[in-house]
Amino acid sequence: MSSSAPQANEPTRQQREFRSAMANLSAAVSIVTTDGPYGRAGITVSAACSVTDAPPTMLVCVNRSSYTHDFFLGNGRLCVNVLGAGHQDIAMRFAGRGGMSLEERFTDADWRLKGTGVPVLRDAVASVVGQITSHHAQGSHTVMFVLVDEVAARDDNGGLVYFQRRFHPLAAEPLTA
Repeated sequence: MSSSAPQANEPTRQQREFRSAMANLSAAVSIVTTDGPYGRAGITVSAACSVTDAPPTMLVCVNRSSYTHDFFLGNGRLCVNVLGAGHQDIAMRFAGRGGMSLEERFTDADWRLKGTGVPVLRDAVASVVGQITSHHAQGSHTVMFVLVDEVAARDDNGGLVYFQRRFHPLAAEPLTA
């Protein structure tokens, strides 16, 4: 007997169409990190953006089925490390490619821990550290609102975006007045 209804784990037609459309939405790639009583963790995300500058606030979306999800909520602090053009390997590592443990993922890059309590990637295009002040479950994800208390930025590294299910490096262009 054949059924046109999708299986429990199979996405619906609307979900497949939505995912295809969202693959055409370019997004900055970041590694979101945390450390504290729940432990150190990090994950590659493309769903992080500014909310407002008064007070400076960002949002980060994390899948509730991710093993890192409870680390972020439990620790209550995180860093959004915006990746540059040369960071494709570390983006893949924190996306779970290569079967590395959480601790192993932090071994091949230069991380700063001093002062912030969370891992900050030294050569990130930007690093935004803050406290999770609220969160909201929406479908499969949790939207975390982060009140910013420390920012560092560089303009000499280019960027890394995710588009059509692949990473794409962007060259840094000189700023003109």
